[in-house]
Amino acid sequence: MSILTAALYAVLIIYLGGWYMDKWVGNFSLLLFLLSVVTFFYWLAERFHFRPKREAAARTLEQQDMARRAQLAAQGITQVDGNVEEARARLLMQPWWLDWTAGLFPVIIVVFVLRSFLFEPFKIPSGSMIPTLEVGDLILVNKFHYGVRLPVINKKIVNNHSPKRGDVVVFRYPLDTRIDYIKRVVGVPGDVVSYGHHQLKLNGQTVPLTPQGDGYDDERIRYMDVFSEKLGEVEHRIQHEKGPGQSFHPITVFPHREACSYSAEGVTCTVPPGHFFVMGDNRDNSQDSRYWGFVPEDNLVGRAFFIWMNFGNLGRIGGFH
Repeated sequence: MSILTAALYAVLIIYLGGWYMDKWVGNFSLLLFLLSVVTFFYWLAERFHFRPKREAAARTLEQQDMARRAQLAAQGITQVDGNVEEARARLLMQPWWLDWTAGLFPVIIVVFVLRSFLFEPFKIPSGSMIPTLEVGDLILVNKFHYGVRLPVINKKIVNNHSPKRGDVVVFRYPLDTRIDYIKRVVGVPGDVVSYGHHQLKLNGQTVPLTPQGDGYDDERIRYMDVFSEKLGEVEHRIQHEKGPGQSFHPITVFPHREACSYSAEGVTCTVPPGHFFVMGDNRDNSQDSRYWGFVPEDNLVGRAFFIWMNFGNLGRIGGFH
């Protein structure tokens, strides 16, 4: 068993090392699930086989010691050398391969349940959500707000709220579902979303912007125009570059491509049923639905709602819209 456990740990180290060095894309949900299953079997083996076996050996040792002492006492010998307690403790001690498998099961299963059904941590990898979220923000994602899903396969089993305009959502990138993205919901099913020349329109109505002055974008090393925007009941800040807006071109043929039209004026899309149109708050520095299409409801991971840490700026800790 120790050889098998060492081999399993070697595979785990190789997998994590390749993931860290970008040799392949890891799947943390699947990894946690497999670790939970493997450590659960070790825990069962410890609970019903290995621990009873060690306890039986310890009892046998105690009985042998008592019999030896009784035999010596019958011969008039009362001073007996040796302490059986140390040997008994060694017999009861968990070997390393059980300590690092069965011993970790309670911790791993708690993490798995919390991350799968309640809250998942997420690190902001890019500046597409500036000024709302900055690179390095560590956020929490509410996994049950949009319904309870089975881990790994992401199958919804219990319905809850539907995404609303203005929600910040984490989702599996439609072009590569191994990767998680974070954007803001702009359009819900049935909405007609238009964007061009730095102006967003919903169902033909211009979304008003309130100027908030300039903001410096460290990632792009330039000053940006910052505005307050209100989508539904959510008021938040956005930013875009100074000067005229950019044009948009789809980076690939995506599902429901026929629902979008591109021109020199911008892009206009009608959101199909069961899908959402998402955009980054850093409007000129975000690859989003304007380029690769809609987010299927099945791809949703959860609603982002809280910054729990930013090691470079502790003042950012707190809720956000």
